[in-house]
Amino acid sequence: MSKDGISAMGRRGFLGAAATLAAAPILAGATSQALAQTNGADSPNAPSSSERRKLGTLEVSSIGLGVQNMARTYQTTVPSRPEMIHLIRAAHDHGVTFFDTAEAYGPHECERILGEAIVPFRDKVVITSKFGWNIDLETGERRPGLNSRPERIMLAVDGMLKRLRTDRIDLLYQHRVDPEVPIEDVAGAIKDLMDQGKVLHWGLSEMGLDTLRRAHKALPVTAVQSEYSMLWRGPEDNVLATCEELGIGFVPWSPLGVGFLTGAIDARTRFAEGDIRGIESRFSPENLPANLALVKLLGDWGDRKQMMRGQIALAWLLAQKPWIVPIPGTTQMAHLLDNIGAASIRFTPAEIGELNAAVAAIEIRGQRLPDSVLAFSNVEAPPRN
Repeated sequence: MSKDGISAMGRRGFLGAAATLAAAPILAGATSQALAQTNGADSPNAPSSSERRKLGTLEVSSIGLGVQNMARTYQTTVPSRPEMIHLIRAAHDHGVTFFDTAEAYGPHECERILGEAIVPFRDKVVITSKFGWNIDLETGERRPGLNSRPERIMLAVDGMLKRLRTDRIDLLYQHRVDPEVPIEDVAGAIKDLMDQGKVLHWGLSEMGLDTLRRAHKALPVTAVQSEYSMLWRGPEDNVLATCEELGIGFVPWSPLGVGFLTGAIDARTRFAEGDIRGIESRFSPENLPANLALVKLLGDWGDRKQMMRGQIALAWLLAQKPWIVPIPGTTQMAHLLDNIGAASIRFTPAEIGELNAAVAAIEIRGQRLPDSVLAFSNVEAPPRN
């Protein structure tokens, strides 16, 4: 499939497929439903996230909220807008101060939902958005490919500010590296926006490492956002080390493996037409049974720590580095409380060593994304002439 042809793919076209994994929402099971009934968002016993972490110099809650599927979830559900606004406000009530969205989510609509939700407490939270896909600035129409030309970035941010009902974006990411635009030119546009007070920090997502170094040299980068979880540990190869060297924070998207790490998927699971998980080979019928060893491991540790699988998966990420801040997404209150509760889990050094070894011993079969989508990751920006 060509890059131009990807736009015809699946649920929301290629942009939806490439962007829809940024914050997996699915946590399942009767335990979660019981929590919703007995420990609701307004209960004094509901979990809270009081711990704070630093992404560079930017302080945020240790667990954020991905505001990505709030305009539409996996294939069969369209969430209620008032419920999504209530959920975002409940997250803030329980200590979440870090909210992640993008112009590509919706497109545009998830920014509008977040903007409306945070009006009562805008100055108390950190919000992010992302630019870089070739999306019509007015209509939100998805067009083939990428567009990070400086003049387009400036206009895109003006649109974000209107939709988010704010005068600044705390952390602005380039969603994917544009192979036609030198990263120094992108950094120059962001610097202009910073000088205008419209952007406070910037970051990159799924970039090549040379591009990250060049970007950081041109304008200090606050955070990198990439997929990272027990299910896909690619950043451990070199991205995390580079971030540590440069003092850059790391924000894992899909920290729950698009629902897999919660136990919501089993060997019999099949996906609705258009659900991108249906074309990820790690979830194919031939690979899924072997990969479920990871779910069993999480179940064993959940029993051991008296927590849910998804909570163990999030706590494992938090234990890897003190500058890692996962952004699980959800459209359900019970799942939000589960995710927030993960911040309370503590592993002893011996426990995290044991768990790391057990995770490393499980070989995950299949790719995290189709080749046509992976083509947009680890891209290096062209040199500046």
